[in-house]
Amino acid sequence: MDKFIERLKELRAEKKLTQSQLAKETGLSQSAIALWENGRRIPNALAIITLCKYFAVTSDFLLGISD
Repeated sequence: MDKFIERLKELRAEKKLTQSQLAKETGLSQSAIALWENGRRIPNALAIITLCKYFAVTSDFLLGISD
């Protein structure tokens, strides 16, 4: 899960987005994004798919399975 947290923060920072901006762009909630980035919750499959599509990365990359 640590790699997911790191990658989500990095991808968001690369696009210079706040959590709120990312939430608006993806339709996810800002509170969910904050919980994921703080390691307090794990995203469900639909959220992972949404993030992967938005950032144009694979789920393996986002989850830290591959580089």
